[in-house]
Amino acid sequence: MGIGQLMTMPLFFASNAIYPVALMPTCLQLASRLNPLTYQVDALRSLMLIDGTTTYGLGLDIVILLITATGLTLLCARLYPRIVM
Repeated sequence: MGIGQLMTMPLFFASNAIYPVALMPTCLQLASRLNPLTYQVDALRSLMLIDGTTTYGLGLDIVILLITATGLTLLCARLYPRIVM
């Protein structure tokens, strides 16, 4: 659980879940744009709110999330046999 929190908390605080990206310092804005959680929060806000708007566009949000999920799945599939043996 501790390792999961060590990975989750920086991703959460470097996303737009709490503050808009425009209010962040420049170095944190870059980290936020590279963070897939930013695009997930953006997509969820647009889909869950009445007349919700997106910052990056729903299509871009979905594409980035799919690319991230595919890349991590391929990485895990490649590393899994090495860890088990």
